[in-house]
Amino acid sequence: MAGTFSTAAGCTAGIIALVGGFAAGVRADEALPRADPGRLERHIESLGRFGANPGGGVSRVAFSPADVAGRQYVQALMREAGLEVRIDTAGNIIGRRAGADPSLPVIMTGSHIDSVPQGGNYDGDVGVLGAVEAARLLHQHGIATRHPFEFVVFTDEEGGTVGSQAMAGRFSPGSLDLMSHSGLSIRDGIRAVGGDPDRLADAARRPGEIAAYVELHIEQGAILDESDVDIGVVEGIVGIRWWEVTVDGTANHAGTTPMGRRQDALVAASELVLAVNRIASTTTGTQVATVGRIRAEPGAPNVIPGRVVMTVEIRDLGAGKMESLFRAIEAEAGRTSDAHGVRVSFAEVDLALDPAPTDERLRKVIENAAESLGLSHRRMPSGAGHDAQEIAHIAPIGMIFVPSRDGISHAPREYTDPQDIANGTDVLLRTLLAIDRDGRPGR
Repeated sequence: MAGTFSTAAGCTAGIIALVGGFAAGVRADEALPRADPGRLERHIESLGRFGANPGGGVSRVAFSPADVAGRQYVQALMREAGLEVRIDTAGNIIGRRAGADPSLPVIMTGSHIDSVPQGGNYDGDVGVLGAVEAARLLHQHGIATRHPFEFVVFTDEEGGTVGSQAMAGRFSPGSLDLMSHSGLSIRDGIRAVGGDPDRLADAARRPGEIAAYVELHIEQGAILDESDVDIGVVEGIVGIRWWEVTVDGTANHAGTTPMGRRQDALVAASELVLAVNRIASTTTGTQVATVGRIRAEPGAPNVIPGRVVMTVEIRDLGAGKMESLFRAIEAEAGRTSDAHGVRVSFAEVDLALDPAPTDERLRKVIENAAESLGLSHRRMPSGAGHDAQEIAHIAPIGMIFVPSRDGISHAPREYTDPQDIANGTDVLLRTLLAIDRDGRPGR
Protein backbone atom coordinates (compact mmCIF):
# COMPACT_ATOMS: atom_id res chain seq x y z
CA MET A 1 0.00 0.00 0.00
CA ALA A 2 1.52 3.30 -1.06
CA GLY A 3 1.30 6.41 1.05
CA THR A 4 0.31 9.70 -0.57
CA PHE A 5 1.36 13.17 0.43
CA SER A 6 0.76 16.75 -0.55
CA THR A 7 2.39 20.04 0.35
CA ALA A 8 0.81 22.37 2.86
CA ALA A 9 0.07 24.74 -0.02
CA GLY A 10 -1.97 22.07 -1.71
CA CYS A 11 0.43 21.39 -4.53
CA THR A 12 0.23 18.35 -6.70
CA ALA A 13 0.11 15.12 -4.73
CA GLY A 14 3.00 12.73 -5.01
CA ILE A 15 3.25 9.04 -4.36
CA ILE A 16 5.96 7.29 -2.43
CA ALA A 17 6.59 4.49 -4.88
CA LEU A 18 7.04 0.87 -3.94
CA VAL A 19 10.46 -0.31 -5.11
CA GLY A 20 10.33 -4.07 -4.81
CA GLY A 21 10.01 -4.93 -1.15
CA PHE A 22 11.24 -3.56 2.16
CA ALA A 23 14.94 -4.12 1.53
CA ALA A 24 14.79 -2.19 -1.73
CA GLY A 25 14.78 1.05 0.23
CA VAL A 26 13.79 4.45 -1.11
CA ARG A 27 13.77 5.81 -4.63
CA ALA A 28 15.27 9.23 -5.27
CA ASP A 29 12.15 11.44 -5.35
CA GLU A 30 12.38 15.18 -5.84
CA ALA A 31 8.99 15.61 -4.17
CA LEU A 32 10.29 14.50 -0.78
CA PRO A 33 11.26 17.46 1.40
CA ARG A 34 14.79 18.04 2.67
CA ALA A 35 15.97 19.00 6.13
CA ASP A 36 17.02 22.62 6.74
CA PRO A 37 20.65 22.79 7.99
CA GLY A 38 20.20 26.35 9.26
CA ARG A 39 17.15 25.47 11.31
CA LEU A 40 18.87 22.41 12.75
CA GLU A 41 21.89 24.54 13.68
CA ARG A 42 19.68 27.10 15.45
CA HIS A 43 17.94 24.37 17.42
CA ILE A 44 21.28 22.79 18.38
CA GLU A 45 22.53 26.18 19.57
CA SER A 46 19.32 26.93 21.47
CA LEU A 47 19.27 23.57 23.24
CA GLY A 48 22.95 24.03 24.06
CA ARG A 49 22.13 27.08 26.20
CA PHE A 50 20.53 24.85 28.81
CA GLY A 51 23.42 23.80 31.01
CA ALA A 52 26.02 25.70 28.98
CA ASN A 53 29.51 25.84 30.48
CA PRO A 54 31.54 29.08 30.33
CA GLY A 55 34.37 27.29 28.52
CA GLY A 56 32.07 25.62 25.98
CA GLY A 57 29.98 22.48 25.91
CA VAL A 58 27.29 21.60 28.43
CA SER A 59 26.72 19.94 31.77
CA ARG A 60 23.07 19.01 31.25
CA VAL A 61 23.04 15.89 33.38
CA ALA A 62 19.79 13.99 33.70
CA PHE A 63 17.20 15.35 36.15
CA SER A 64 19.09 18.63 36.69
CA PRO A 65 17.30 21.99 36.28
CA ALA A 66 19.11 22.36 32.93
CA ASP A 67 17.76 18.98 31.81
CA VAL A 68 14.23 19.93 32.85
CA ALA A 69 14.48 23.23 30.94
CA GLY A 70 15.95 21.53 27.86
CA ARG A 71 13.16 18.96 27.89
CA GLN A 72 10.58 21.76 27.99
CA TYR A 73 12.26 23.40 24.99
CA VAL A 74 12.15 20.16 22.99
CA GLN A 75 8.51 19.58 23.90
CA ALA A 76 7.68 23.01 22.47
CA LEU A 77 9.48 22.10 19.23
CA MET A 78 7.55 18.84 19.09
CA ARG A 79 4.22 20.63 19.38
CA GLU A 80 5.29 23.07 16.65
CA ALA A 81 5.95 19.98 14.50
CA GLY A 82 2.34 18.87 14.95
CA LEU A 83 3.03 16.12 17.48
CA GLU A 84 0.82 15.10 20.37
CA VAL A 85 3.21 15.17 23.33
CA ARG A 86 3.06 13.16 26.54
CA ILE A 87 5.48 11.94 29.22
CA ASP A 88 5.35 8.26 30.17
CA THR A 89 5.88 6.93 33.67
CA ALA A 90 9.65 6.58 33.09
CA GLY A 91 9.90 10.26 32.15
CA ASN A 92 10.36 9.58 28.43
CA ILE A 93 9.00 12.38 26.24
CA ILE A 94 6.90 10.88 23.45
CA GLY A 95 5.66 12.93 20.50
CA ARG A 96 3.06 10.93 18.57
CA ARG A 97 1.82 11.38 15.04
CA ALA A 98 -1.23 9.38 14.06
CA GLY A 99 -1.22 7.01 11.11
CA ALA A 100 -4.04 6.05 8.78
CA ASP A 101 -4.26 2.58 10.35
CA PRO A 102 -4.18 2.77 14.17
CA SER A 103 -3.97 -1.02 14.39
CA LEU A 104 -0.45 -1.05 12.94
CA PRO A 105 2.57 -1.08 15.27
CA VAL A 106 4.34 2.20 15.86
CA ILE A 107 7.47 3.28 13.97
CA MET A 108 9.79 4.98 16.46
CA THR A 109 12.83 7.24 16.36
CA GLY A 110 14.63 9.47 18.85
CA SER A 111 17.56 9.66 21.24
CA HIS A 112 18.38 11.62 24.43
CA ILE A 113 19.34 15.18 25.45
CA ASP A 114 21.03 14.58 28.80
CA SER A 115 24.80 14.95 28.75
CA VAL A 116 27.79 13.77 30.69
CA PRO A 117 29.35 16.40 33.00
CA GLN A 118 31.45 18.78 30.88
CA GLY A 119 30.07 17.21 27.72
CA GLY A 120 29.31 18.44 24.23
CA ASN A 121 26.30 19.82 22.35
CA TYR A 122 25.77 17.00 19.84
CA ASP A 123 25.75 13.60 21.54
CA GLY A 124 22.07 12.63 21.68
CA ASP A 125 20.88 16.12 20.70
CA VAL A 126 21.41 15.41 16.99
CA GLY A 127 19.18 12.33 17.14
CA VAL A 128 16.41 14.17 18.99
CA LEU A 129 16.47 17.35 16.92
CA GLY A 130 16.90 15.42 13.68
CA ALA A 131 13.83 13.38 14.61
CA VAL A 132 11.86 16.56 15.38
CA GLU A 133 12.98 18.03 12.05
CA ALA A 134 11.71 14.87 10.30
CA ALA A 135 8.39 15.24 12.13
CA ARG A 136 8.23 18.92 11.11
CA LEU A 137 8.74 18.01 7.45
CA LEU A 138 6.01 15.38 7.62
CA HIS A 139 3.69 17.95 9.20
CA GLN A 140 4.51 20.91 6.94
CA HIS A 141 4.19 18.89 3.77
CA GLY A 142 1.11 16.95 4.81
CA ILE A 143 2.73 13.56 4.35
CA ALA A 144 0.34 10.81 5.36
CA THR A 145 1.63 7.54 6.79
CA ARG A 146 0.02 4.18 7.38
CA HIS A 147 1.69 3.56 10.75
CA PRO A 148 1.62 5.84 13.75
CA PHE A 149 5.01 7.46 14.33
CA GLU A 150 6.57 8.23 17.72
CA PHE A 151 9.46 10.64 18.29
CA VAL A 152 11.08 9.98 21.67
CA VAL A 153 13.42 11.74 24.10
CA PHE A 154 14.66 9.00 26.40
CA THR A 155 15.31 9.67 30.08
CA ASP A 156 18.83 9.55 31.50
CA GLU A 157 20.75 7.75 28.78
CA GLU A 158 24.13 8.80 30.15
CA GLY A 159 23.35 7.58 33.66
CA GLY A 160 22.35 4.08 32.62
CA THR A 161 19.78 4.14 29.76
CA VAL A 162 17.02 4.48 32.36
CA GLY A 163 14.20 5.48 30.01
CA SER A 164 14.93 2.95 27.26
CA GLN A 165 15.44 0.18 29.82
CA ALA A 166 12.03 0.99 31.25
CA MET A 167 10.44 0.98 27.79
CA ALA A 168 12.01 -2.43 27.14
CA GLY A 169 10.73 -3.69 30.51
CA ARG A 170 14.27 -4.22 31.75
CA PHE A 171 14.74 -1.54 34.41
CA SER A 172 15.20 -2.95 37.89
CA PRO A 173 13.10 -1.17 40.54
CA GLY A 174 16.00 -1.78 42.91
CA SER A 175 17.98 0.82 40.96
CA LEU A 176 15.51 3.62 41.68
CA ASP A 177 17.37 4.63 44.83
CA LEU A 178 20.73 4.96 43.10
CA MET A 179 22.05 8.53 43.01
CA SER A 180 22.31 10.35 39.70
CA HIS A 181 24.84 13.05 38.74
CA SER A 182 22.13 15.63 39.50
CA GLY A 183 22.24 14.80 43.21
CA LEU A 184 18.76 13.28 43.03
CA SER A 185 18.01 9.61 43.26
CA ILE A 186 16.71 8.11 40.03
CA ARG A 187 13.33 7.80 41.76
CA ASP A 188 13.19 11.52 42.59
CA GLY A 189 14.71 12.40 39.22
CA ILE A 190 11.96 10.61 37.32
CA ARG A 191 9.42 12.58 39.35
CA ALA A 192 11.30 15.83 38.57
CA VAL A 193 10.88 15.30 34.83
CA GLY A 194 7.20 14.37 35.02
CA GLY A 195 7.33 10.58 35.34
CA ASP A 196 5.89 8.31 38.00
CA PRO A 197 8.41 5.83 39.43
CA ASP A 198 5.65 4.07 41.37
CA ARG A 199 4.11 3.05 38.03
CA LEU A 200 7.35 2.45 36.14
CA ALA A 201 6.13 -0.85 34.70
CA ASP A 202 3.46 1.05 32.75
CA ALA A 203 6.21 2.46 30.48
CA ALA A 204 7.08 -1.00 29.15
CA ARG A 205 6.16 -1.90 25.58
CA ARG A 206 5.47 -5.47 24.50
CA PRO A 207 7.33 -7.14 21.63
CA GLY A 208 5.38 -6.39 18.46
CA GLU A 209 4.16 -2.95 19.57
CA ILE A 210 7.11 -1.25 17.82
CA ALA A 211 7.54 -2.08 14.13
CA ALA A 212 11.07 -0.66 14.10
CA TYR A 213 13.23 1.79 16.00
CA VAL A 214 15.76 3.90 14.06
CA GLU A 215 18.20 6.19 15.88
CA LEU A 216 20.20 9.01 14.30
CA HIS A 217 23.41 9.76 16.20
CA ILE A 218 26.84 11.30 15.85
CA GLU A 219 29.50 8.65 15.41
CA GLN A 220 31.53 9.72 18.49
CA GLY A 221 34.63 8.40 16.73
CA ALA A 222 36.79 9.44 13.80
CA ILE A 223 36.10 6.77 11.16
CA LEU A 224 33.61 8.77 9.05
CA ASP A 225 35.48 12.04 9.46
CA GLU A 226 38.86 10.60 8.51
CA SER A 227 37.52 8.60 5.57
CA ASP A 228 35.31 11.48 4.32
CA VAL A 229 32.18 9.31 4.33
CA ASP A 230 28.76 10.94 4.80
CA ILE A 231 26.73 8.21 6.52
CA GLY A 232 27.60 5.34 8.82
CA VAL A 233 25.27 2.34 8.63
CA VAL A 234 25.61 0.72 12.03
CA GLU A 235 25.98 -3.05 11.99
CA GLY A 236 25.42 -3.36 15.70
CA ILE A 237 26.13 -1.89 19.11
CA VAL A 238 28.98 -3.56 20.89
CA GLY A 239 28.57 -5.59 24.03
CA ILE A 240 30.50 -4.52 27.10
CA ARG A 241 32.08 -6.66 29.84
CA TRP A 242 34.02 -5.25 32.76
CA TRP A 243 36.22 -6.89 35.38
CA GLU A 244 37.91 -5.65 38.52
CA VAL A 245 41.35 -7.23 38.60
CA THR A 246 43.36 -7.55 41.81
CA VAL A 247 47.09 -8.27 41.79
CA ASP A 248 48.39 -9.34 45.21
CA GLY A 249 52.13 -9.25 45.80
CA THR A 250 54.13 -8.40 48.93
CA ALA A 251 54.61 -4.89 50.28
CA ASN A 252 58.15 -4.32 51.51
CA HIS A 253 60.79 -1.67 52.05
CA ALA A 254 61.85 -0.09 48.77
CA GLY A 255 65.41 0.44 49.94
CA THR A 256 66.23 -2.85 51.61
CA THR A 257 64.57 -5.38 49.30
CA PRO A 258 66.86 -6.53 46.45
CA MET A 259 65.37 -6.50 42.97
CA GLY A 260 65.55 -10.28 42.70
CA ARG A 261 63.55 -10.83 45.90
CA ARG A 262 60.61 -8.58 45.12
CA GLN A 263 57.00 -9.54 44.57
CA ASP A 264 56.04 -6.18 43.12
CA ALA A 265 52.33 -6.06 42.36
CA LEU A 266 52.64 -2.90 40.24
CA VAL A 267 55.35 -4.34 37.99
CA ALA A 268 53.19 -7.42 37.41
CA ALA A 269 50.11 -5.27 36.83
CA SER A 270 52.04 -3.12 34.34
CA GLU A 271 52.90 -6.18 32.29
CA LEU A 272 49.25 -7.21 32.37
CA VAL A 273 48.17 -3.75 31.15
CA LEU A 274 50.51 -4.12 28.17
CA ALA A 275 49.21 -7.64 27.57
CA VAL A 276 45.59 -6.42 27.45
CA ASN A 277 46.55 -3.85 24.83
CA ARG A 278 48.61 -6.36 22.82
CA ILE A 279 45.92 -9.04 22.79
CA ALA A 280 43.21 -6.63 21.64
CA SER A 281 45.51 -5.04 19.03
CA THR A 282 46.76 -8.27 17.47
CA THR A 283 43.46 -10.16 17.33
CA THR A 284 41.64 -9.91 14.01
CA GLY A 285 38.47 -7.81 14.25
CA THR A 286 37.22 -4.48 15.60
CA GLN A 287 37.30 -5.37 19.31
CA VAL A 288 38.70 -2.98 21.92
CA ALA A 289 40.04 -3.61 25.41
CA THR A 290 40.92 -0.98 27.97
CA VAL A 291 42.48 -0.66 31.42
CA GLY A 292 40.76 2.52 32.50
CA ARG A 293 41.51 2.68 36.21
CA ILE A 294 44.44 1.50 38.33
CA ARG A 295 45.31 1.93 42.01
CA ALA A 296 48.50 0.82 43.75
CA GLU A 297 48.59 0.15 47.50
CA PRO A 298 49.84 1.32 49.88
CA GLY A 299 50.79 4.14 47.50
CA ALA A 300 53.92 5.35 49.29
CA PRO A 301 57.10 6.24 47.34
CA ASN A 302 59.32 4.18 49.66
CA VAL A 303 57.16 1.03 49.72
CA ILE A 304 57.04 -1.70 47.08
CA PRO A 305 53.39 -1.97 46.02
CA GLY A 306 51.80 -4.99 47.64
CA ARG A 307 48.44 -4.75 45.88
CA VAL A 308 47.11 -3.29 42.66
CA VAL A 309 43.42 -2.99 41.80
CA MET A 310 42.55 -2.15 38.20
CA THR A 311 39.75 -2.50 35.68
CA VAL A 312 39.65 -4.34 32.37
CA GLU A 313 36.88 -3.57 29.89
CA ILE A 314 36.24 -5.46 26.63
CA ARG A 315 33.86 -4.36 23.86
CA ASP A 316 32.88 -6.21 20.69
CA LEU A 317 29.88 -7.09 18.56
CA GLY A 318 30.32 -10.79 19.34
CA ALA A 319 29.77 -12.32 22.76
CA GLY A 320 32.02 -15.23 21.79
CA LYS A 321 34.79 -12.87 20.75
CA MET A 322 34.62 -11.06 24.11
CA GLU A 323 34.86 -14.37 25.94
CA SER A 324 37.87 -15.53 23.90
CA LEU A 325 39.65 -12.22 24.52
CA PHE A 326 39.04 -12.55 28.24
CA ARG A 327 40.40 -16.10 28.25
CA ALA A 328 43.56 -14.89 26.48
CA ILE A 329 43.98 -12.11 29.05
CA GLU A 330 43.36 -14.56 31.87
CA ALA A 331 46.03 -16.90 30.49
CA GLU A 332 48.49 -14.02 30.26
CA ALA A 333 47.69 -13.14 33.86
CA GLY A 334 48.63 -16.68 34.85
CA ARG A 335 52.03 -16.35 33.17
CA THR A 336 52.57 -12.94 34.81
CA SER A 337 51.63 -14.38 38.18
CA ASP A 338 54.20 -17.18 37.86
CA ALA A 339 56.95 -14.83 36.67
CA HIS A 340 56.58 -12.37 39.53
CA GLY A 341 55.35 -14.50 42.41
CA VAL A 342 52.05 -12.67 42.68
CA ARG A 343 48.40 -13.73 42.63
CA VAL A 344 45.98 -12.32 40.06
CA SER A 345 42.20 -12.58 40.53
CA PHE A 346 39.32 -11.43 38.30
CA ALA A 347 35.87 -10.37 39.54
CA GLU A 348 33.37 -9.57 36.77
CA VAL A 349 31.33 -6.46 37.51
CA ASP A 350 27.59 -6.86 37.00
CA LEU A 351 27.32 -4.13 34.36
CA ALA A 352 27.51 -6.30 31.26
CA LEU A 353 25.65 -5.20 28.12
CA ASP A 354 24.87 -7.74 25.43
CA PRO A 355 25.83 -6.95 21.84
CA ALA A 356 22.86 -5.59 19.89
CA PRO A 357 23.03 -6.31 16.15
CA THR A 358 20.95 -4.05 13.95
CA ASP A 359 18.34 -5.50 11.62
CA GLU A 360 19.83 -6.45 8.25
CA ARG A 361 16.78 -5.23 6.33
CA LEU A 362 16.98 -1.87 8.09
CA ARG A 363 20.67 -1.62 7.19
CA LYS A 364 19.77 -2.07 3.52
CA VAL A 365 17.00 0.52 3.69
CA ILE A 366 19.38 3.04 5.28
CA GLU A 367 21.98 2.33 2.59
CA ASN A 368 19.43 2.78 -0.17
CA ALA A 369 18.16 5.99 1.39
CA ALA A 370 21.72 7.35 1.45
CA GLU A 371 22.28 6.33 -2.17
CA SER A 372 19.02 7.98 -3.26
CA LEU A 373 20.43 11.23 -1.85
CA GLY A 374 23.85 10.81 -3.43
CA LEU A 375 25.51 10.32 -0.02
CA SER A 376 28.46 8.02 0.54
CA HIS A 377 28.08 5.37 3.24
CA ARG A 378 29.86 2.50 4.97
CA ARG A 379 28.94 -0.18 7.46
CA MET A 380 30.51 0.05 10.89
CA PRO A 381 30.02 -0.98 14.50
CA SER A 382 29.06 1.36 17.29
CA GLY A 383 31.69 1.27 20.02
CA ALA A 384 29.49 3.33 22.34
CA GLY A 385 26.26 2.27 24.00
CA HIS A 386 22.91 3.79 22.97
CA ASP A 387 19.22 3.65 23.83
CA ALA A 388 18.80 1.48 20.73
CA GLN A 389 20.71 -1.23 22.58
CA GLU A 390 17.82 -1.57 25.02
CA ILE A 391 15.03 -1.23 22.46
CA ALA A 392 16.67 -4.11 20.53
CA HIS A 393 15.22 -6.46 23.16
CA ILE A 394 11.68 -5.72 21.95
CA ALA A 395 11.95 -4.45 18.36
CA PRO A 396 14.16 -4.42 15.23
CA ILE A 397 16.64 -1.54 15.39
CA GLY A 398 18.63 0.51 12.91
CA MET A 399 21.19 3.25 13.51
CA ILE A 400 22.41 6.09 11.30
CA PHE A 401 25.75 7.74 12.10
CA VAL A 402 26.94 11.15 10.93
CA PRO A 403 30.56 12.34 11.25
CA SER A 404 32.09 13.72 14.44
CA ARG A 405 34.82 16.24 13.68
CA ASP A 406 38.20 14.77 14.74
CA GLY A 407 36.36 11.93 16.48
CA ILE A 408 35.82 14.05 19.62
CA SER A 409 32.84 13.27 21.85
CA HIS A 410 31.81 13.66 25.49
CA ALA A 411 33.87 16.85 25.51
CA PRO A 412 33.25 20.57 24.82
CA ARG A 413 34.96 20.36 21.38
CA GLU A 414 32.39 17.83 20.16
CA TYR A 415 31.08 19.07 16.77
CA THR A 416 29.12 17.88 13.76
CA ASP A 417 28.58 20.14 10.75
CA PRO A 418 24.95 21.28 10.20
CA GLN A 419 24.96 19.88 6.67
CA ASP A 420 26.01 16.48 8.03
CA ILE A 421 23.14 16.64 10.52
CA ALA A 422 20.75 17.54 7.69
CA ASN A 423 22.10 14.64 5.61
CA GLY A 424 21.46 12.24 8.47
CA THR A 425 17.97 13.66 8.95
CA ASP A 426 17.18 13.21 5.27
CA VAL A 427 18.31 9.59 5.45
CA LEU A 428 16.25 9.12 8.62
CA LEU A 429 13.08 10.52 7.06
CA ARG A 430 13.37 8.34 3.96
CA THR A 431 14.12 5.29 6.10
CA LEU A 432 11.03 5.87 8.24
CA LEU A 433 8.85 6.31 5.16
CA ALA A 434 10.25 3.14 3.58
CA ILE A 435 9.41 1.15 6.72
CA ASP A 436 5.94 2.67 6.72
CA ARG A 437 5.43 1.77 3.08
CA ASP A 438 6.74 -1.76 3.09
CA GLY A 439 6.01 -3.04 6.55
CA ARG A 440 7.83 -4.38 9.57
CA PRO A 441 11.30 -5.98 9.21
CA GLY A 442 10.92 -9.73 8.95
CA ARG A 443 7.51 -9.70 7.30
